[in-house]
Amino acid sequence: MLTKRIIPCLDIKDNRTVKGTNFLQLRDAGDPVELAVRYCEEGADELVFLDITATTEKRKTLAKLVKEISVNINIPFTVGGGINSISDVSVLLENGADKVTINSSAVKNPSLINDLAKNFGSQCVVLAIDAKIINDEWRVVTHGGRNPTNLSVQAWAKESADRGAGEILLTSMENDGTKRGYATELTRQIAEVAPVPVIASGGAGKMEDFAIVFEAGKADAALAASIFHFKEISIPSLKKYLADKKIPVRI
Repeated sequence: MLTKRIIPCLDIKDNRTVKGTNFLQLRDAGDPVELAVRYCEEGADELVFLDITATTEKRKTLAKLVKEISVNINIPFTVGGGINSISDVSVLLENGADKVTINSSAVKNPSLINDLAKNFGSQCVVLAIDAKIINDEWRVVTHGGRNPTNLSVQAWAKESADRGAGEILLTSMENDGTKRGYATELTRQIAEVAPVPVIASGGAGKMEDFAIVFEAGKADAALAASIFHFKEISIPSLKKYLADKKIPVRI
């Protein structure tokens, strides 16, 4: 059985790690290079770096900071924010990223998923979906949660996998930063319609939340930020808890 992955996330704004609630009320969470090194030493399985204002500010991802982090870690490193083209991805891979995540640009131009998968391989392409309940339905939102769409989250997840995305990073805006647990039912639905690994994101507050999203939500990985940044939960203790519950993790 494949091990479940624990993935800290660095949301980056103005070269600092930040964290908010429901994508708002951002507060400083520390130096991204120092946090990356700490997570690598603590046994994180992967690391995600999201330049959260690159799209809305219409600029490229912070390649220099990506390189600073990549030379200090030895775990898979996914980078996203402001990626619109094959050349954008090439720059990030050259600066140490192992995978890239795309969101708004893929909604605007779905064939970008096909192009990136063809050029770099599906294993390099992570499709990020920011999900929000609109008129009692889970819909895709873009531009850091600012722009709602009519896209069904379930349908978009399946289409993106069919187009070549190798993983789906699913973030519930409703749960983000609340520490009330992941959107387990939505995560399960996505895991059932998309034939690729699903990373659950948004809402982790206690160790039990991880167990629930792995078991009931059928997630392949769980991403979290503030509980790790502010040392509310340590990765070694979380992995021991999961292993004790017979959930396969890399110790």
